[in-house]
Amino acid sequence: MERHRKAEVRRKTKETDILLKIDLDGSGRHSIQTGIPFFDHMLSLLSHHGRMDLLIKAKGDIGVDAHHTVEDVGICLGDGIRKALGEAKGIWRYGLGLIPMDETLASVTLDLSMRPCLVYHMKLKRSKIGTFDLELVEEFMRALANHARMTLHINLLYGRNSHHMVESVFKGLGRALREAVSIDERSSGVPSSKGIL
Repeated sequence: MERHRKAEVRRKTKETDILLKIDLDGSGRHSIQTGIPFFDHMLSLLSHHGRMDLLIKAKGDIGVDAHHTVEDVGICLGDGIRKALGEAKGIWRYGLGLIPMDETLASVTLDLSMRPCLVYHMKLKRSKIGTFDLELVEEFMRALANHARMTLHINLLYGRNSHHMVESVFKGLGRALREAVSIDERSSGVPSSKGIL
């Protein structure tokens, strides 16, 4: 049975103006324009490895700092995932992405539990890649976890190259999301012994 669990999210503040469209049952097609090239690259990897179609058009006060745009995209993506899931019936709920990239290995595990929590263990070798401030990776992940209402554990196991480290985490997040939102053909109800997430 063909499914298309889709959502559209709009967010406009004094700092950002964002349109996001997501299809959890897509093929990984993406069109991402945030004005932050490294961030666009990471989001495209997330879409591709998550096999979710993703459109993001974001305008933000990046002349001041990329912080507001990165955080607000995380908010919109979290809201989009939660909205597209609806009642979340029949999903696997849990997901794991254990991703090697050359000398780097990262683990991303998540639970679409309705209990927001971020555990973030990632020590990078650099503070920036180009003009992108790498501390914003954690801000994005926190906004995503809070608004998707997921438990998200990110553990960088080892690595040397900061680009590889961040890339493996975004790929891992995509892989974990792909697994967690997948339909379990043996279950049609809410994936919780409590009967509710």
